[in-house]
Amino acid sequence: MRGLTRLGEPETTRAGSGGTESEATMAGVSRKSTMEDVPRWADLAARLVPLTVLPTVLWQSAMGFTDGPSWMLTPYVLVLSLVVELLAFLTLGLVRPWGEVFPRWIPFAGGRNVPTLFAVSVASLGAVAVTFAGAVGALGWADAPQGITMTLCYLPFLAWGPLLAIVTVHYLLRRTRGGHSISESLAGSKPTGNGSSVENDSPAFTFRTMR
Repeated sequence: MRGLTRLGEPETTRAGSGGTESEATMAGVSRKSTMEDVPRWADLAARLVPLTVLPTVLWQSAMGFTDGPSWMLTPYVLVLSLVVELLAFLTLGLVRPWGEVFPRWIPFAGGRNVPTLFAVSVASLGAVAVTFAGAVGALGWADAPQGITMTLCYLPFLAWGPLLAIVTVHYLLRRTRGGHSISESLAGSKPTGNGSSVENDSPAFTFRTMR
């Protein structure tokens, strides 16, 4: 049996049942590669997005109880607030491994590479939509009965669109111009047919015969 090893390093070929060890190795390599390729400013921008939406979400949720709980209005507002926060949280996918490879629990797409054009298109449309919504909504903040309080809660919302646009541009450049995508990282640690994993992430490697 032949394995690929780096020159001067011990072999990393290990036998495993069901490929469990191989999958764990690939997941570790994928996460490490993505996180190393994301600069601190892009990671910070992505982390800020859910926080910019949080005051708005809290305000909307409170409005659902203004005149007491309503069997129709209250659930609608709470669900809407949850959906908005979830959409904001998806921005983190642009700087995380699950933004390049679909998580395995997703039916039919699990484990497959996320198409760059698909991710960028969705994120770009989202950035335009939330920027437009924030700009239009800002026109009516001052005239609202709760003017100052409402303005303070909705003001951070205006940063969602620009932050998302910045992170989206970085995501596009990282996956198309020199950044290491997860698919490239996985090429350096491939499972063999018998559940083994072979490391081959460096141009300096040699063939070594294992007897």
